[in-house]
Amino acid sequence: MDEQMRQQAEALLQYQFRDPSILESALTHASVADCRLSSNERMEFFGDSVLGMVVCEYLYHRYPDYLEGELTKIKSAAVSRRSCANVARSLGLDELLITGKGMGGPCDLPKSLSAAVLETLIAAIYLDGGIEPAREFILRHLRDPIESAASSGHHENFKSVLQQHAQRQFGHSASYILLDEKGPDHAKCFEVCVEIDGRRFASCWCPSKKQAEQRAALIALLELDVARIDEESDEPYLVPEDELAERLQRESAG
Repeated sequence: MDEQMRQQAEALLQYQFRDPSILESALTHASVADCRLSSNERMEFFGDSVLGMVVCEYLYHRYPDYLEGELTKIKSAAVSRRSCANVARSLGLDELLITGKGMGGPCDLPKSLSAAVLETLIAAIYLDGGIEPAREFILRHLRDPIESAASSGHHENFKSVLQQHAQRQFGHSASYILLDEKGPDHAKCFEVCVEIDGRRFASCWCPSKKQAEQRAALIALLELDVARIDEESDEPYLVPEDELAERLQRESAG
């Protein structure tokens, strides 16, 4: 790694390495390494654990009233491949990766590889400077995704999101229809669907009306492409506001 590339990497990371060889190892892809042990794959493994630990610690203190299941959902969304790849690409970290000729340019890198660059660089910062600079780097770039995950469907706000979208897009409120219920009084299940301006969406069964309504709202959001399922974490997330606004504008113009 030449001096110019090292300085570029340190500027993007806002961290100066005491041992530049650690940085070079973090950016050496297996396609160009002499052997796999010389590549950044071990650092990716380590960085993934550091990332998870820092995010879990942050969530534990940030949301003292949330149960472990809720914290797990937020963590899964915040550190998903999609989220990590977005951070890496927004910073230009994937452009620093040293790859073989057959890998193509940064624009050709798969999302998983972009996310891996972030994890290897987290490991590099930790190995060079310890947990504090690693924590500072992680939270500087993942605090917003964490907060977004916490407020974007992971605490049963699907109904409010759908209500806002229904009013804005259709000029009507979403209503929840109880279609059926089964089971004894102590273990009933309820089938609920959403209806907006005469359009009914797919129904779902849940052990309480509240859960069924929230799940039905999510189903409607997915059908309307206001929410999507993350391929890596299998968790729902809301379509970014700018993307949604652009799409709605196109539909209105058409």
